[in-house]
Formats: sequence, C-alpha cells, structure tokens
Amino acid sequence: MPLMRRRPLLRAAMVGGAGYVAGKKMAAGQQQEATQNEQIADPQATQGQQPAAAPQQSPSPPATSAPVTSETERIEALTKLKTLLDSGVLTQEQFDAERKKLLQGM
Repeated sequence: MPLMRRRPLLRAAMVGGAGYVAGKKMAAGQQQEATQNEQIADPQATQGQQPAAAPQQSPSPPATSAPVTSETERIEALTKLKTLLDSGVLTQEQFDAERKKLLQGM
C-alpha cells in the first residue's frame, strides 16, 4: 500500500512544481513586458515635450570647427543644414549664413 500512496504524492509534487515554475516564468515575462512598455512610453513622452520646448530655446547653428575640404563633406554638411532647416531647428537666416560659410570654403 505505501507504493500506491507515493505515486499520487509524487504526481502532485511534480504538478505543483511545474505550476510554480510556469508561474514564475509568466511573472518574469510580464515584468519584462512592463519594462519594455515603459521604455516605449518614455521616448514618446519626451518626443511630445520636445516641440513645446524647442521654440523657447534659441537654437544655435551647428559649429563648423574644422573647414570642410572635400566636396562630399560639403554636400553632407549642406544636407544636414537643410534637414535642420526643415525640422525648424534653424531659421532661414541661420541656414543662409551657414550655407555661405560652406560655399566660401570652395
């Protein structure tokens, strides 16, 4: 008779242990998902705040510390200036001044 009793107890222990492990794994997955959701929400919150903060700050034009020498570097610099102008970081006057600096280096 003792053998008959051990099997149901062993089976219950295995089922209980498996349930415990599954529960821990599910809790870890939920924690990881919550962390990912927070990481996704943080950049979205900061993106929503950036346009409101951008007009309050006076944007400074990008500093050209070293003179741009090659033609490809000039093209890249002009492209970056244009994207800054289109995004509203630079004003038209700032863009024109920086463009003149780049073109005078030719």
